[in-house]
Amino acid sequence: MKGLILSGGKGTRLYPITFNRAKQLVPIANKPVLFRVIEAIQEAGIEDIGIVIGDTGAEIREAVGDGRRWGVRVTYLPQEAPLGLAHAVKISQEFLGDERFVMFLGDNVIQGGISGLIRQFASSDWNSQVVLTAVDQPQHYGVAELNEQGGIRRLVEKPRNPASNLALVGIYMFDHNVFRAVNAIKPSWRGELEITDAIQWLVENGYAVHPYVHRGWWIDTGKPIDMLEANNRVLAELSHQVEGYVDRDSKVDHLVTVERGAEIINSVIRGPAIIGEHTRIVNSYVGPFTSIFHHTHVEDSEIEHSIVLDHSKIVGIPSRIEDSIIGRDVEVTYSPIKPKAYKMTLGDHSRVGLL
Repeated sequence: MKGLILSGGKGTRLYPITFNRAKQLVPIANKPVLFRVIEAIQEAGIEDIGIVIGDTGAEIREAVGDGRRWGVRVTYLPQEAPLGLAHAVKISQEFLGDERFVMFLGDNVIQGGISGLIRQFASSDWNSQVVLTAVDQPQHYGVAELNEQGGIRRLVEKPRNPASNLALVGIYMFDHNVFRAVNAIKPSWRGELEITDAIQWLVENGYAVHPYVHRGWWIDTGKPIDMLEANNRVLAELSHQVEGYVDRDSKVDHLVTVERGAEIINSVIRGPAIIGEHTRIVNSYVGPFTSIFHHTHVEDSEIEHSIVLDHSKIVGIPSRIEDSIIGRDVEVTYSPIKPKAYKMTLGDHSRVGLL
């Protein structure tokens, strides 16, 4: 089998964090979401991966390279415009050939990986397998309606009145017959070739499409609140270790990872949390569900349930920062003017003096 990762979206729902950064490279628990997807595919035994790229392709290429760090081969597949998931499959036909493949959205995080799903599909005679999960607001997703036997009756993209709460997760498995489908369908009202329409075509034309209902957690990291939730989930599952320096005046509990080169000075870190490489935490408190990325400085401040990206500086903040995402190369400092209230989503290279 081969792997196909879709990393061409603009990430507008994550602005300003993704204004000049690929959304798939925003880190969850100090690892870019795209890297987690590559690892999930590699752990399933797949070594040949195509990555569909768009406007942020240069950044994706620089970050991922040729894939050798994961023991895989990466081929980049430029998509001229975001014309739909089925369009991404269509332009990837030469790379995929007649092999079965798994398609994984590059901004999704799923509990438990996909190794079991890959083995199940590889040993079956199904033409496709789609992963579903129950969601609270199915109108925002592609939705599957199942028949009495548990098979797929109908798939609809973002329906106004959903027939079920089972959403397409963003992980799909296909054989070569999917190319018949993507070449047969027409663009939707959004002007895109919808993968739901392609799968529906397979169903209506007698191909075997197997639905798998995922019972664990799954998060589409498309919005800031989703990024924070994904960060919470992944931090809670990490095996934590301390590789950096922690001085005798600091308290760091067993649910904290301190990466190499990091320094914790006269501070309290309560996990689950992760402190990145060459980051300094001085006279500060870092609370649960916080990820602070590499080369960042936090001093005389408190922060929890937040994500801080690399090369940022948080100094002298008298009140606790919570529920925030702070971009790269950001400076957050204290300004002695009242009132006091902090809740932020800050883009890269921002400069904020807090009241």
